[in-house]
Amino acid sequence: MRILICDDDKLIIEKIRSFIQGYFDTIHLKCPEIAEFYSGEALLEDKGEKDILFLDVEMPGISGIEAGNRLKEVNKDIIIFIVTSYSEYLDEAMRFHVFRYLSKPLDEQRFIRNFSEAIELYNKMTTIIPIEDKQGIHTIPASQIIAVEAQGRKVIVHTLSGDIQSVHNIQYWAEKLPSNMFFQTHRSFIINFEHVNDFDHMLIHMAGGRVDAYLTRRKYSEFKEHYLLYLESTR
Repeated sequence: MRILICDDDKLIIEKIRSFIQGYFDTIHLKCPEIAEFYSGEALLEDKGEKDILFLDVEMPGISGIEAGNRLKEVNKDIIIFIVTSYSEYLDEAMRFHVFRYLSKPLDEQRFIRNFSEAIELYNKMTTIIPIEDKQGIHTIPASQIIAVEAQGRKVIVHTLSGDIQSVHNIQYWAEKLPSNMFFQTHRSFIINFEHVNDFDHMLIHMAGGRVDAYLTRRKYSEFKEHYLLYLESTR
């Protein structure tokens, strides 16, 4: 994990760094790399990994809004916190799906609460799932799994890079996959919320038409509730 702070105010950067270090000290884990930037230009020139970003809005040159938009185009999974005194930028920031909006002066308790939720989301997105077929084992990030489908005696794991015929049954996958990310919509389907495009009372259309999953009518309300909670957690 790599955490970035971009603000033209050195005191704000120092405060955010101290909050982050304090969080990891509290949970007795080594603090990951923290990179500091004082302008949008410097942030965009950085070639390193960008997992979690604390981003000021008003900076000389490239604004935080523009920098955030550019970064999201390159890496849709980057978790961005907008940190500013100006609430009028909230609508613009929400257009590129910031994770949270933090107001200056920063409140430590609110910061820690939101930061811990960001860590939980990061861990969820980077969870590695082993998929065993007759040839061997494939290790794939959970975020790349679109759905698991039972086709008669076969169980197919649909991924962004292709389909894998699993040696395990659908019940195995129902117990194996993270419950905050996956949902069993039908006896033959387990879907990944991340890849849902739209749905009705019978079908869930996924990954730009790659997979259509069945949705049992009796599970419609429960599925909708869990899906909306998932969307809320990623905004």
